[in-house]
Amino acid sequence: MDQFLQLWQGTGLYQMQFDQFAMIVIGLLLLYLAIVKGFEPLLLVPIGFGGLLANIPGVDIAVGEGILAQLYSLGIETGLFPLLIFMGVGAMTDFGPLLANPKTLFLGAAAQFGIFATLLGALALSQWGVFDFTAAEAAAIGIIGGADGPTAIYVAGQLAPHLLGAIAVAAYSYMALVPLIQPPIMKLLTTERERCIEMRQLREVSQREKILFPLMLLLLVALLVPSAAPLLGMFCFGNLMRECGVVNRLSDTTQNALINIVTIFLGLAVGSKLRADQFLVIETLGILVLGMVAFCIGTAAGVLMAKLMNVVIKKPINPLIGAAGVSAVPMAARVASKVGLESNPNNFLLMHAMGPNVAGVIGSAVAAGILIEFVS
Repeated sequence: MDQFLQLWQGTGLYQMQFDQFAMIVIGLLLLYLAIVKGFEPLLLVPIGFGGLLANIPGVDIAVGEGILAQLYSLGIETGLFPLLIFMGVGAMTDFGPLLANPKTLFLGAAAQFGIFATLLGALALSQWGVFDFTAAEAAAIGIIGGADGPTAIYVAGQLAPHLLGAIAVAAYSYMALVPLIQPPIMKLLTTERERCIEMRQLREVSQREKILFPLMLLLLVALLVPSAAPLLGMFCFGNLMRECGVVNRLSDTTQNALINIVTIFLGLAVGSKLRADQFLVIETLGILVLGMVAFCIGTAAGVLMAKLMNVVIKKPINPLIGAAGVSAVPMAARVASKVGLESNPNNFLLMHAMGPNVAGVIGSAVAAGILIEFVS
């Protein structure tokens, strides 16, 4: 009987605490959203599964010498995994729409306003005693507004690693909910006439322009904001491999095998931070709310910047593409195109929206560098 009792006390069922059970339910919910609903499955499946492993009682898989803890130490603490993901994203990115219509760079820049507005909002709420976020924590939360998962993970790993799980879940959840979050904001801020604006076909961009652009972009930004060089450098390197035409094997590996392998390890490492003692705190609710606010402000700022630009430029742009300034590539561009087609069946905005969409990726990387430079 004593041996049976000892065996029972050694089981996870006996050691299970309510907060661990709650986190296991949250992990299963993430898996449900990814598998059944299709919400960012490439990241939410490994994150959700990592969350399950991290909360099994009696198993130190997410702490100490556990494999998830080792993955976190190797890839998140060093920033390796997000940087490799950024290199893969760069290899899959076409700067052509941005180069064909450089004005859309302003839309991508305007959409980053959500990051800094939320940073100030988080600090204000802390000042009023609602939450207790430091400047570094507020900056890590604000980056959710860029709608760029790897950037959010990179900044959180640098500035607020204890909030990484909640920030990553919020960032990828809101990226997956772009088709639900953005359209109401876009329609609220535009008239039917504005949504019907048709844009001319983009000019063809030469291969030379596409090769020179990542080099010029890296040198310009890195010299002005050196702390943005790691993220933007890997992004530009991946894009250069894509466009130069002489390393197709490397480009193909980066776009496929490498980014897929790193995504698995990144998701599991982030899942290791979904432990009950780190996730089930009042700050998590604040992160989810502020992340939503950041994303909404970024969307609105992009649309309003497009409306402002139409006051001063001769050839009007459809304000809907301003919402694509958040860097949820290519989902935000597709949403802008879909809303445009609802108002005008001849309104093909996808390629036009890819300009601010790509600019948003650049903008979020620059914003991340600025935050790390001045807050850390």
